[in-house]
Parts: sequence; C-alpha cells; structure tokens
Amino acid sequence: MLLLALDTATPAVTVALHDGTDVVASSSQVDARRHGELLLPAVDRVLAEAGTRLDAVTGIVVGNGPGPYTGLRVGLMTADTFGLALGVPVHGLCTLDGLAYASDLDVPFVVATDARRKEVYWARYSDARTRETDPAVDRPAEIADAVAGLPAVGAGALLYPDTFPQAREPEHVSAAALASLAAEKLAAGEELPPPRPLYLRRPDAQVPKNYKVVTPK
Repeated sequence: MLLLALDTATPAVTVALHDGTDVVASSSQVDARRHGELLLPAVDRVLAEAGTRLDAVTGIVVGNGPGPYTGLRVGLMTADTFGLALGVPVHGLCTLDGLAYASDLDVPFVVATDARRKEVYWARYSDARTRETDPAVDRPAEIADAVAGLPAVGAGALLYPDTFPQAREPEHVSAAALASLAAEKLAAGEELPPPRPLYLRRPDAQVPKNYKVVTPK
C-alpha cells in the first residue's frame, strides 16, 4: 500500500504519503488564496522526500470538506485526475474527521473550521475516530448550547472563543492525519466514501436574478 493523501478544504494545502504502516513524507503550507499554485509542487516535494514516483502510488485519499467551493475543488479535481491517470482508487474522507483524528482526544469534543461569513463548519465527536453528527454550517452563537462545555479543535473554534472557550490545536487539517485514518480504515476492511464535495452551501458567485438581456433591434 502506498497512499497519496491531500486536502485543500481549509487554508492549509497539505499532502502526505502513507505506506500502510506509517507516514513516510508530508508537506503543509497555509495560504488560503494559492491552493492551485501550491498543491502540485507539494506533491512533487513529498514524492521526492519519500524517494518514490507517482506511478508507485496504489490509492488516493482526498479531504472532501466541508470547505469553500474554490479551494475544495482544487484538491478533489487533482485527486480525480491522479486516480484516472494511474488507474487507482480515489477515496474521500471528511476533512473534519481528519482534524478529529489528529486531536487524539478520547472524550466528547467538537471540530470547527472557518466557513467565513462569520460561520463555522462543525461536527460533534465522541472520540477521535467517531463522529456523532453530520457536518453542518452555522453561526457560532447559534450552536453555543449544542457545544457548551466541550473541548474544540480547528481554526473555527480558535476564532470564536466565546462559543468555544476550550479551543485548542490542531488548527488546520493535515494530510498525514487523513492518510493515517484512511490506512487504518482500509486495513480494517472498511469501505471509504467516494470523493464527493461537501459544500453545505451555494458558492458566492451566482447568476444575478432578473437580469436584463440586451439584444440588437
């Protein structure tokens, strides 16, 4: 097994290789505006660090969000392209699950990432491997009762200390955590979900309503 994992659902552009036993190479850069520019060079660096080639990869793992439309689709399209070119399976994992796994918490907690517009993408977990609720997008004040008294991880939690007073690291997801979680699930015989985006809301750019069509007379 040689899994190539990547995620662009948060400001982190993150890539890792996992050999079925451990992470053999990884790279993470935080830049919310350069996902498309940074992702492929990061893949090249990780492959070079591991001393291997892309055609040695046996599977792709990609974070499927939730996340902003523009950043999220960079990782998903890249993963799909690699999968088609190499003829290997492409697996999707919830980005929030990767953050939860990296937290290593064994008590109930919350993962919250920054959804912009003064909102967070979030879910509740009973431990680092078990999600209790579907991912959702809400304003922090609207979920204060649902998350009260729980530790929280992720950039969204760190941004809103009034709602998440027990916020802590990790701030962003790492592909190393996604790869490790995927390898663990695959080794246990679990079927991973397909790489389908979790946008949770419509993109910012939309066709204006009731626009005027100008045609020549």
